[in-house]
Amino acid sequence: MIDTHCHLVSSQLAPDLEAVLERATQAGVDGMITVATGPGDTLEGLAVAKAHDHVWCSAGIHPHEADAPHDFGPMLIAAQDERCVAWGELGLDWYYKTPSREAQQALLEEQLTAIEGSGVELPVILHCREAVEDLLSVLRRSSLNLERCVFHCYTGDAATIRLILDAGCHVSFTGVVTFANAPEVADAARLVPIERLMVETDAPYLSPEPVRKMRPNEPCNVIHTANFIAGLRGLDRDECIVQMDANATRFFGLDH
Repeated sequence: MIDTHCHLVSSQLAPDLEAVLERATQAGVDGMITVATGPGDTLEGLAVAKAHDHVWCSAGIHPHEADAPHDFGPMLIAAQDERCVAWGELGLDWYYKTPSREAQQALLEEQLTAIEGSGVELPVILHCREAVEDLLSVLRRSSLNLERCVFHCYTGDAATIRLILDAGCHVSFTGVVTFANAPEVADAARLVPIERLMVETDAPYLSPEPVRKMRPNEPCNVIHTANFIAGLRGLDRDECIVQMDANATRFFGLDH
C-alpha cells in the first residue's frame, strides 16, 4: 500500500520518524510520498527520501505560505533529484481569510511560472479548499497538463468533483471520507473513475475511522481509508488496493 501524501518532516512526526516508518511497514504500507509545504521542508523531505528507498518527496510551496518571501530555489533544486516525484503541494485555499486571495494567487502564478521554466516535468499535487473553479482557471492559463494534476485531500461534494473530473485531473482522499459527518465526500468518492483514484493520510492530520482519535495521524493508517473506499464502491479490498497502488505508481512514476 502506498500513502501518496504525508508530511514526514512535520514537527509531529519527524522526532519519531524511524518508529513511524516501522509502524507503516508493519501495517503493509511500503511506500510513502512526503509532501513539501515550503522551501525548508522541501529539502528536509528530499533528505528523508534519499535516506529511505521506500520514501519519495515533492517540491513546492503551500498557499498558506503566500505571505512569506517566495524562494523557489530549494524547490527547483529538489525537483532535479530522482527521489522527487512531484511538484507541490501548491494551490489556493479560500477557507481561511489569510493569506489574502490576492497573495495566494500571486504565489501560485509565480510558482507555476517557475515550474514551467524549470524544464522538469513532474505531476502536480494540488491543495484546494473552496476554490476549485478559481484554481482550475489559473491552471488552464498555464502550460500544465491537467491530467498530470491530483487534487489531494478532496473534501467537497459530488457536484464540485465533476468539475475536477471533467478537467481530467486525479483525485485523492484522506480519512475525511470515512467520517460519518462528511457524507458528501463519500458521495464524491463514488464518482471518481477507479483509474484516477488515490488515497493518502495527509499525516500528521486527519486520522481516519476507526482510529480517528489517534494523534498524530501516521502513514500506517492509510489502509483504513483504502478499506473504506473499497467497501463504499463495492470492491474487493485487495483488488482495490492493487488498483490504487497501480494508479499511484503510474501517476508519480514510482520505482516500486
